[in-house]
Amino acid sequence: IRQQITFNDRKFDVKTLPIDMQRVVDHLTKDFGEEYALTFAFMVRTASELHRAWHMTLLTSKILQQLKDRFKIRTTWELGVIKLKFRVEDGRYELHRKVPYDYDSEFQDLYAKIAVALVDGHIDIHQALIFQSNTKHGKHTAASGLFLRDYPGRLVLYPLEAATCAVIFFGGDWTDAGVAAVAGLCAGIVEWGLVSLNNSAKILIDVLVGITTGIVGGLFYRYLETPTCLPSVFLGVLYWFFYGTAFVIGILEIVAGELETGVIRFMAVAVKTFVLSLGSTWGLQIVSNSPLDDFQDESGCNQIDLDAVWWRIPLYLLCSASALGQYRFPIVHYWRGLAIQLVGYEVQYQMFKELANKHDRDLLDTATANGVGAVAAVLAACLLSWIVDNLSYYYSARTLMRVGDDDFSKFGECVYSISAGWVRFTTCLGLGRRDERNFLEMQPKLRQMSSELEDPTNARSEIRLTEEEERLLKQAVVSAEPLNVWSLLMPTVYQLVPGSLIARMWYNSIFPPPYIAEELSVTNGNGTDTGFTYISWTPNQAQEGVFSALMVIAASLALGLLLGMGLQSVIAALMRRIFGCCDSMSSMTASTKNLRADLRYKRDDRQGLMNTPEDEDPDSGELLPESKDAEVEQSLPKVSENADDEKESVASA
Repeated sequence: IRQQITFNDRKFDVKTLPIDMQRVVDHLTKDFGEEYALTFAFMVRTASELHRAWHMTLLTSKILQQLKDRFKIRTTWELGVIKLKFRVEDGRYELHRKVPYDYDSEFQDLYAKIAVALVDGHIDIHQALIFQSNTKHGKHTAASGLFLRDYPGRLVLYPLEAATCAVIFFGGDWTDAGVAAVAGLCAGIVEWGLVSLNNSAKILIDVLVGITTGIVGGLFYRYLETPTCLPSVFLGVLYWFFYGTAFVIGILEIVAGELETGVIRFMAVAVKTFVLSLGSTWGLQIVSNSPLDDFQDESGCNQIDLDAVWWRIPLYLLCSASALGQYRFPIVHYWRGLAIQLVGYEVQYQMFKELANKHDRDLLDTATANGVGAVAAVLAACLLSWIVDNLSYYYSARTLMRVGDDDFSKFGECVYSISAGWVRFTTCLGLGRRDERNFLEMQPKLRQMSSELEDPTNARSEIRLTEEEERLLKQAVVSAEPLNVWSLLMPTVYQLVPGSLIARMWYNSIFPPPYIAEELSVTNGNGTDTGFTYISWTPNQAQEGVFSALMVIAASLALGLLLGMGLQSVIAALMRRIFGCCDSMSSMTASTKNLRADLRYKRDDRQGLMNTPEDEDPDSGELLPESKDAEVEQSLPKVSENADDEKESVASA
């Protein structure tokens, strides 16, 4: 239907860009044209938002590389932990961006889909930039998502996550859950207040949140009659603020060869976690006469045997739901995220139970359980993405009129009806986007206009839509792009990562764990008992070996992600080999087969970590090894309509 519509000539307002970007776009427009200049601006905005949403330099670079190759943009980039650099035209212009450390599954998926839609030619550069601006202003987010995206609605997540984490992860009971909920709400209010003040106040968030947690937890420990497990309360509250995911990503980047960002991220996580831990001990010191004894009092810890209760998995799912809210995951898709989180957690949990008795003197059970759990999560996310994409095809193909009304089988009609009913149901509950229901209600009008346009006896010569209807159509086109698997995986990795272990390590530095006392008998040389005894004091290896456990868990999770993506690539290749000669493929022309194979390769390349982009001529905007020896100057790069006839080469830097 989009190919039949005459779109309004709406241009992206360049004045909405930052001042430095406006200057660069103005110069590039004079030298190479408007499309070239705006595409560079689109790449910078895409990189900044994607990096803020997932902080995966490897994946962001792949999307940028596909944009660069598709539109022949002569640019390079450096993606640091929070600072990004972009150069264009052999470094003639250079832009710097500083990206806040955050995670955003919804924006991660949307901005990736916008880039894919532009690369595949489904939208033009003006439509892509306008769509980005609308996304930034929340026009493509459901009302429920807007409520949890920012304060004050976001405050409901802090106590929920603190309470559930204290019980499911850190050995607390229901009393500790209540204390953690109160402390979590206080911590959320403190963060909200500091964020609302100004940018300079944000630097105090970690230390003041830690102090608040220590004061609230210490007061409950002091005046509550029921014993309170302070470690479970502190770790449950600060779980929101820990950077465990970044710790795993840092190791992943080091393994993949991104040493600079990996090491910096690794050290930054350790230091910021120490600030949170130190702040909580300061808060405890304010309200306690003996903070060391209070913190190490375990009389209220580990009172619940999770293996013996029926509500372990429901409680974990409730905790995972709060994590999805923290990641700004769309509520209407919570079932996807919870399914992947449950697979990763349960495989990890059951594998650890199975191996614990066999490896009571080493950490191989921990390494294996985490590695296998990460592999299972990756495979489950890829499988679920594949299923969702294939089922969503029927809905997208019908609403975008990529097929006729009678082209579906009974199964296809059933899937479309269920999908349309789900859209109406979730919108009625306020969980889904109203735009999806409004576009669904546009279908009769679009089909009537399309029929009139195709009827030679009808006077209609074009299809024109209002500005709002065009926005709904573009949103449907972008939403029809394949689901980004990492928007499902990142919250799961967050639930598996050892952020709390980093805090335990720092707590052991502040409050050294007590030695283990053991009364032993004094014997003679021949082994007879003398009747005397002595006290043996030995270090608590379980407490003092936290850093070893931390490295084992983080490295095994990172390697599990790599192994999972590698295994998924092998399985996908085998499936394509086995089913590649089906009737639907054999009926296609060679050019169509090559086009579909190229689209599939680009999709797999965007979402995989196994192959990093190798750019032999980083400023060329294209890779043409066969013409490396030739040097032909080209002023404005253009996309050839026939790839077989394209023999252009580029001048080396």
